[in-house]
This record gives sequence, C-alpha cells and structure tokens, in this order.
Amino acid sequence: MLNRGKAQEPLVDISIDVIKRNQHPSGAYVASPCFPNYAYCWLRDGTYTANAMDRFGEHESARAYFLWVNRTIAANRSRLERAVRAGSSVQRSELANALPARWTLDGGRDETDWPSFQLDGYGTWLWGLAEHVVRTGDAVLLEELHEGIRLTLEYLRLAWRLPNYSCWEEHGDQVHTSTLACLAGGIGRIARLIGDPSAEALAAEIRGYLLECGIVDGRLSKFCRQQGPGPQIIAPGGGVRAGRDIGDSVDASLLWVTVPFGLLGPFDPRMLRTVEEVERTLVRDYGVHRYPADTYYGGGLWLLLSAWLGWYYCEAGRLAEARSCLAWVEAQADADGLMPEQVDTHLIDPGYRQPWIERWGPVAKPLLWSHAMYLILRSELDRH
Repeated sequence: MLNRGKAQEPLVDISIDVIKRNQHPSGAYVASPCFPNYAYCWLRDGTYTANAMDRFGEHESARAYFLWVNRTIAANRSRLERAVRAGSSVQRSELANALPARWTLDGGRDETDWPSFQLDGYGTWLWGLAEHVVRTGDAVLLEELHEGIRLTLEYLRLAWRLPNYSCWEEHGDQVHTSTLACLAGGIGRIARLIGDPSAEALAAEIRGYLLECGIVDGRLSKFCRQQGPGPQIIAPGGGVRAGRDIGDSVDASLLWVTVPFGLLGPFDPRMLRTVEEVERTLVRDYGVHRYPADTYYGGGLWLLLSAWLGWYYCEAGRLAEARSCLAWVEAQADADGLMPEQVDTHLIDPGYRQPWIERWGPVAKPLLWSHAMYLILRSELDRH
C-alpha cells in the first residue's frame, strides 16, 4: 500500500475519491458520471480502475468490482453455453450477443444499437483478477470467481480469431493487435495462477498469431494482416484511404503488448521500433494521440495514454521521461483536480471537434480511466 498522506500528492487523493464516489453499489465503475454516452461499465476501463485502487490499498473497492464482473458473466451463462455447444459452427452474431463489451451498472445489457462485439475487456479482466489475487492473497475470491473464469475462457477460446471492435469501439471488421495482446496476456496470467495448461496453450497460440500477423516493417501494427484489401475508411479531412494504410500504422494501445501484458519486453527490437514510431507520430509535449487518423473530438491528446507511455518508460528505465508524462497528465486536471478523457491542445483534425461537441456534448470529464492510469503511473514511479 502506498502512502496517500503526502501533502504534495493532492491529485492522488482526488483521483481515489473520484473513483470511490463513482463506484455503483453493485461494484461496477461508471466510465464517466457526467457524459451520458459513457454511463456504462466497460470491463477494460473498470479493470484498470480496480488495479489502480489495489495499488493504493483500496482492496475492498477492487474486490467488489471483480465480484460484479463474475455475477454479470454468470447471469449470461445460458447464452454462453449455447455458443459453446455450437462449437466451431457458432455464428459471429451469437458470440457478439453472448458477452457484450459494456454493461449497465446493475449488470444489465445496453439495448441500444451501438455495436458491442469487443473482446479486449474480457482478457483484461482475467489479467486484473490475477493481479488482485496475487497482490492481496485473496485465494477465497479466486474460488468464488471460478464460474466467471471458466465461462470467459470458454468464450474466448471460440471468439479470439474473429474480427471485432477495437478498444476504441471502431473497425469491427478487423483483428486488432492490441486486442490480441489483452487476450494472450490475460489468459496467460490467469492460466498460470490457476494451473490450467490448456489455457496456457491458448495464450501461447494467440501470442504466436499476434507476432506473426501483427508485425509490419519490424514493428507492431494497428491491425493484424488479413487476406484481401482493407475496407474503405473516411480519413481526416474527408478523404478516403484504404483500411490497410490505417492498419499498418501504429496505435498507442500497442504499448499494452509490453505493459501490462509482457508479451514483448521493453527492449525487444520490435517493441523499440513500435515505441519509436509512437513517439514520432503520436506524442506531442508528452501528451499522446490514439492513432494518426483519429478524428474523435478532433483527435486530441489522451491523458490515459500519456500515463501509459510513462508506464512503458518506467519499464525501460527512462524515469525522467516517465516523470515528464506524469507532469503532463497532472497539468491537464482542472481546478478541482478532475481529469478529462482528452485535451484539444494539438488536434489531428480540428474540423471534427465541434461536430462531436454538438453530437455528444463536451469531452467526458471526469473520466475514471484517466484518473486510474494516473494512479498506476504514480505507483510505478514510486516503485522504481
């Protein structure tokens, strides 16, 4: 447990309080309390939020979240078991319906037409659960969550090869390299903890596929290669570019391959080339864009991704740069210490900012994932 009492760390206490205030009685963490379209819990966001709370001794908050995930998955057992019984003949639509990406805070389904076949969160929650159990020694919880773990592993064994939406809810016709990192990393982490050789083999298979199909010019790429030309995608400024052009580019989520999932070490040549390209194309004053063609709210700089780059720098021993990332994130908090999703100081395409504001309102603030990643980077710097 890290010291929360230092006077020079007000944003640590504010971040913890923001997260605690916005944890539903069910245990779910809302993505953002002030942004109607984020009034859900995504397993990806929620798991990193739980991990951040664990790092600062808030274990009961994290435990409540993992119990909520287990209850939510178990409540959908019949859908999952139908898909498992169908085996290789299962339809993509059935898998998409079995476990959606986001849930209402009481564990219900989002009934809107917003696409929800997105696998990265399920690998992430397996990783986060394993981290929680190791950090707390809570073997009882591991036994309590046996059903959710089993169902998730069976689901991912069927679904992992299928195109699905990225962590950014985009490009559902692609296989995303960072999604495979979440699956390989999460499945492998829980498999080692529970002693499941078949799950360890599955994790190794996914990692092998990632490193075979997710490498371009000696570095990681946004999409894994598929047969045939990529889809046509509207690029910034309204032009059209081939999906393969976007897919060969980098995405800041590729940092996940190293932190936290450890599929490539920080000094692996493929990772070094990936980070060099991220730094060249996505980093501005230690703020980080999602990917080069991003136009969501104009394509701003994301606080959580700056914290992630800092996390990678910690692993690589580049501590001065990690501290610069931390300082940049801290500087984006408002007078009340609340952290937004992104800021507009260096937009990729400013023409898209106002249309998004008119459509969905101002950028989400506070975003619990931003606060969580800030806490994770603080703890990593303290550890190093």
